[in-house]
Amino acid sequence: MPTILDRFSLDGRVAVVTGASSGLGIAFARGLAEAGSDVVLAARRADRLGQTAALVTERGRLALEVPTDVTDQDDCRKLVDAAMERFGRVDVLVNNAGLGTAVPALRETAEQFSQVLQVNLESCYWLAQACAKVMKPGSSIVNVSSVIGLTTAGLPQAAYSASKAGLLGLTRDLAQQWSGRLGIRVNALAPGFFASEMTDQYRPGYLDAQLQRVPVGRAGDPDELTAALLFLASPAGGYVTGQTLVVDGGFTIA
Repeated sequence: MPTILDRFSLDGRVAVVTGASSGLGIAFARGLAEAGSDVVLAARRADRLGQTAALVTERGRLALEVPTDVTDQDDCRKLVDAAMERFGRVDVLVNNAGLGTAVPALRETAEQFSQVLQVNLESCYWLAQACAKVMKPGSSIVNVSSVIGLTTAGLPQAAYSASKAGLLGLTRDLAQQWSGRLGIRVNALAPGFFASEMTDQYRPGYLDAQLQRVPVGRAGDPDELTAALLFLASPAGGYVTGQTLVVDGGFTIA
């Protein structure tokens, strides 16, 4: 008799993770492998995908490294083609690639603004579209947004905020289009402060000041966010779609 924990299993599944060369992308890939999934690893920095692949294979799962520029629609299609050629299926898409910027609104250029939207929002649409064309019922798409799509945090982040808020709207719309007709659930994660290349760029003292707004009183552990991802990606979240799961230690209620 299957147990409740069996619902979190991804045995026999194949997951695609973008932004897999660093930070949360590495944690996501490792966690998906531990749950039983083979993992397709995508990032622009191909030379760094090997370390993530090693974490996947150490856990007894297969890894496929695919250098990918997520802002290029052809690259998005080629990523899915590579996954299908190697594994014959795609069950989970984790739209994790992202670009963080902080530019005052009176100085931000059109090129700067557009680049953030291309990486953080448009690429998620093209990848979701490419994956949905091959996904079977029971599949799951998880878009990695941010609490900055829901609130502000003292930095001039108009482009970043717009892109992450837009991703929440995209999540809802794709969920209502695909959940019933195709059997593909679409949800979003909205992380608070977790260690990443983005947080490494904060000015001295900024993170400490923001953590004073966090009721839990600390930054998050990547494994805590990965656990939330596994809930949304696995059959455990089978009745959840179109939702945004906020994982922020209470930041957005403070």
